[in-house]
Amino acid sequence: MGGNLKKLRMEKKLSQEKLCAELQRRGCDIGRNTYAKYEAGELNIRASVLIELKKIYGCPYEAFFEGLEGAGPEA
Repeated sequence: MGGNLKKLRMEKKLSQEKLCAELQRRGCDIGRNTYAKYEAGELNIRASVLIELKKIYGCPYEAFFEGLEGAGPEA
């Protein structure tokens, strides 16, 4: 998921600092170091942050999970 987070952020031409400032403005208490760990895959992202990122990026939730396998039950 970290790669997708970085890709979406880069598409919007946002630095981690600017993105975190926007998230904080929206009520998410998150610093750049924590967000960097999300992108590096070292920390699981909170649902509240994911909800705000969806609003900032204007993307579907699927964009965060693109390319990830085993996310759901097998058909």
